[in-house]
Amino acid sequence: MKIAVLKETAAGETRCAAIPETVKKYIALGAEVAVERGAGEAASIADGEFEAAGAKVGSRAEVLRGAGIILAVDGPDPATLAEAEKGALLVGALDPLGRRPAVDVYAAAGLDALAMEWMPRITRAQSMDILSSQSNLAGYKSVVDAAAAFGRAFPMMMTAAGTVSPAKAFVMGVGVAGLQAIATAKRLGAQVSATDVRSATKEQIQSLGAKPIFVENVAGIEGEGAGGYATEMSEEYQKAQAELVSSHIAKQDIVITTALIPGRPAPRLISDAQLATMRAGSVVVDLAASAGGNVEGTVPGESVVKHGVTIIGAVNLARSLAADSSALFARNLYNFLSAFWDQEQGAPVLPDDDEIVKGIRLTQGGKVVNERLNAA
Repeated sequence: MKIAVLKETAAGETRCAAIPETVKKYIALGAEVAVERGAGEAASIADGEFEAAGAKVGSRAEVLRGAGIILAVDGPDPATLAEAEKGALLVGALDPLGRRPAVDVYAAAGLDALAMEWMPRITRAQSMDILSSQSNLAGYKSVVDAAAAFGRAFPMMMTAAGTVSPAKAFVMGVGVAGLQAIATAKRLGAQVSATDVRSATKEQIQSLGAKPIFVENVAGIEGEGAGGYATEMSEEYQKAQAELVSSHIAKQDIVITTALIPGRPAPRLISDAQLATMRAGSVVVDLAASAGGNVEGTVPGESVVKHGVTIIGAVNLARSLAADSSALFARNLYNFLSAFWDQEQGAPVLPDDDEIVKGIRLTQGGKVVNERLNAA
């Protein structure tokens, strides 16, 4: 089985779908690995490192020719896959809903496309979950970026010239990114509080030493925590949360928003009126910027100032940590493929009735077969 690793072509993409470590592991399974020239440059991995690990380095056409598995970070432009073999597995973050036309072309080309971001959040798939691994880094980087934009120190400092008060940081949305943001802000010395629509996260917040800010005695969301994700909040809950946030946010220096609903626009958590209550110099990092933003006035990929508050429209912050994000992403892909690898066939075997396979398989046999995608 030949595995092709593509060089990413999307604007701003710095990650690579393989690292020398995973190349060696694939070879140990009995596979041949071919890496497109320059694939690891943005992640500080030279072609020579891939070759030292046992991979062959060549042009896109060369690495695709004869490959049964194609690894990518972002879904590649179908026009660049002319040399791909019919029946090859295309594995990566394919953005099925946002790039549906590309999925249709993958199907027509006979590729079996597997969208890793649709990995079910079940115990045996945790090591394969690219959303979790990349969100973890994004949560960390959101606080680092906030600290860089904040004109004051994070920790309390007692000096001969007086005392510097600690920054107050508020994290809205306590998934993987939110939990890492809490931990990072605490390490930097801030006073941290956090909120989420899922009541089960209260203990997680407290375990990290932060103060939970929760709406009490109001029904929250339907299907709360289903599949590890939040869904839409009830109107009553939205109103109660808005009142609670309004009183709390006015006292905060740093706010990190992380709320996302799969397949839906990001919920609005902070209004322009609420921003106006924050003191000048405060910083808000909106990790949902690419999905419409949690904050009114967010501009994806840009920093804007409104009412003296800096709003950072964060887009895929994991890309700014290319070496680490590539390593985690590459291991997620390896963990998935190795879990289904059949030594006798020398290739992964993907049962149609497997929960993981059903969740991520988009195309098969020239057709789009994913129920979630077909229902969209």
